[in-house]
Amino acid sequence: MSTVLPFKTNEYIVEELIDWDRVPDDPMFQLTFVQSGMLAEHDYARMAELVRAGASKAEIRSAADAIRLRLNPHPAGQRSHNVPTVDGRRLEGVQHKYRETVLFFPQQGQTCHAYCTFCFRWAQFVGLEGMKFESREMADLTTYLRNNPAVTDVLFTGGDPMVMKTRVLRRYIEPLLHPDFEHINVRIGTKSVSYWPQRYVSDDDADELLALFEEVSASGRHLALMAHYNHPRELQTEVAQRAVARIRSTGAQIRIQSPLIRRINDAPETWAELWRTGVKLGCIPYYMFVERDTGPRNYFEVPLARAWEIFGDAYRQVSGLARTVRGPSMSTMPGKVLVDGVAKVAGKRVFALQLLQARDPDLVRKPFYAEFDERATWFTDLRPAFPEDAPYFSAASTGAKKRLTVV
Repeated sequence: MSTVLPFKTNEYIVEELIDWDRVPDDPMFQLTFVQSGMLAEHDYARMAELVRAGASKAEIRSAADAIRLRLNPHPAGQRSHNVPTVDGRRLEGVQHKYRETVLFFPQQGQTCHAYCTFCFRWAQFVGLEGMKFESREMADLTTYLRNNPAVTDVLFTGGDPMVMKTRVLRRYIEPLLHPDFEHINVRIGTKSVSYWPQRYVSDDDADELLALFEEVSASGRHLALMAHYNHPRELQTEVAQRAVARIRSTGAQIRIQSPLIRRINDAPETWAELWRTGVKLGCIPYYMFVERDTGPRNYFEVPLARAWEIFGDAYRQVSGLARTVRGPSMSTMPGKVLVDGVAKVAGKRVFALQLLQARDPDLVRKPFYAEFDERATWFTDLRPAFPEDAPYFSAASTGAKKRLTVV
């Protein structure tokens, strides 16, 4: 399996998070150890045959790459529509899909403390030619930000930027503390809070890292860690809770987000416990995502109708402090599509949908409808319920009616 999909774990996950008495059904085991069912049967058989036959590394790599390219390595127009330009030159380590938010992929942060089996950025880790987003050029980013004053948020992402030493992370964050960027919120997308909370507690530069966070907060910028917690167990260890407390002491906020993943967190009680635990520790529930249309999605996906039920059942179990969360949300070509409900409209059973974010900002928060389909697991499985809904669905295949203007 690891000849096709990335695999990496660490001693903290193995010793503290996985319940080995429940393997292979333990959710943390499923989250971090690749399983045979994550590949189609014929693909698994082909790779197993090559390995057993002692095939060369080149043969194995060629067969693995052929499978990887069929797994939709960069969904929703990440390479075709999201990469902006400066003076006609593509910024390969930057994505700009929504008007207010730019993503930056620091070169040294394009790995993780461990890999999630469901990860939609799996293509960052397998060496597919031309598929990796990365950049060392903060000058390109700052030039782009000056040319695009509507941008209010920069999200450092990966991989995981928190694998970098603090001195390296500082080189990326410090330029945003220039007075020209007083309007910029700084976000860091990270799984480290779950997979290696020692980063904030006992690593040799943990105190230096927290001092950097304090510096960002003291500058008047909003600093948010977009924390990938997929299961409440990740918040229950002593070191994980100490990490949260230390991060929050700097003025930074922690927002909890995760996809809904079959075999890992596909129960309302799991989500309610995750949100309640997070709120108790001072975190902000943010998103429940739908498993994206990439990688081993068939192993993890949950039908949209069931996703809506799980979200609603979990939401009803928590207080208003946890109801900051949004979902279930699909990150599609036109934008973040929220499954807002199942209803009957003009005699038809439909999904009620809306865009929480969109390439075309004019489409945000305008309701539209899809025909109800109990088997649908992604936006492209849906069909417009009424003629006036058709433009939202054509945007899913063509990009959007309006694309961001880049300089």
